Amino acid sequence: MLHFSNLSDALVAGGCIRPITLAKGLKLGSLSSKRVPVALLLTVSGLVVEPFAWLQSLWYGRRIPACACPDNPVVVIGHWRSGTTYLHQLLAADPGAATARNHFTIAPQAALVLKPLLKPLLQRLMTQHRPIDAVPWGAEDPQEDEVGLARFTMDTNMAGIAFPQNYPRHFRRAVLNSSTEFEQRLLQFTRLTWLHEGPGKTHLVIKNSAHTARVALLLRLFPRARFVYLHRRPIDSIRSLVQVKQRLAQLVGLQEPPSSLRQVEETVAVHDQLQEAFARSRHLIPAGQLVEIAYDDLVLSPLDTLQRIYSALEIGGWSRARDGIAARIAKGKAYQAQPVVLEPAAEQRLQALLS
Repeated sequence: MLHFSNLSDALVAGGCIRPITLAKGLKLGSLSSKRVPVALLLTVSGLVVEPFAWLQSLWYGRRIPACACPDNPVVVIGHWRSGTTYLHQLLAADPGAATARNHFTIAPQAALVLKPLLKPLLQRLMTQHRPIDAVPWGAEDPQEDEVGLARFTMDTNMAGIAFPQNYPRHFRRAVLNSSTEFEQRLLQFTRLTWLHEGPGKTHLVIKNSAHTARVALLLRLFPRARFVYLHRRPIDSIRSLVQVKQRLAQLVGLQEPPSSLRQVEETVAVHDQLQEAFARSRHLIPAGQLVEIAYDDLVLSPLDTLQRIYSALEIGGWSRARDGIAARIAKGKAYQAQPVVLEPAAEQRLQALLS
């Protein structure tokens, strides 16, 4: 059941979805009767924002397709729960970096016209900690672009979060494969991000674990894209992701989540498929456009790791970026990661599958 205290969390995670997107989604999976309150929240919030989306299309109809966003974005990839969020926070602390943030991804279809309103509104409404893992967050914190893309299309990984009983099917459909619509929406979303955040900035940062399987697509759209690939012990990232998927399903799912035991089996399979997809396309990345980072290096030596990334990918302005990144590192030292504990049968199955 969705409680008043987490309404803002649900809105940030999946609210304000365009009505046509939600309608298409409901053709992909059945709605559980227990999840009707969530469906109503997504529907009503989307309807409230829709007139502003029309207004944005009217005012920016020519500027959006004409927007020349950078063809060399810094793209953070790697399996979920491998440190991608932390790295995104640090990269976004560079005053020269433009990136999607919570006050943009909640309603990208209208964020340009609602820019003066959305940030102060979310600053008042958002809880202090992210509901999936208790990481401190706010309106200005960076957000994965898959979350914003889900407002436009059901061809994203978020479809499997909305319909968790069919997660593997949606993963194959929307992550391992990409539709023409998704490619168009991705380019549109990136242009909107640059129009919203780009003025006065020097480079664009994109973070999206699902992009780990979309390297060929990204290089087609952004030939000089620079990739940061994070890797962590599979058992740790998988265990953490099982917990996150369970919590997200409770927050914005339109179906009841499967058991944690089934989640373990599905998440292990998806982990392998994602890594295999990256391995098949890794050779497409030109020399000098990929750096690989271990999770432990990022956590234990974040400033040195960031300097290494800037050097390897030739991201300009390290002297300008250093102080902001160091301040973000200091801010994060107060955070203590919550222990991830699965049900005994699920943990036993996880150990067996990865032994």
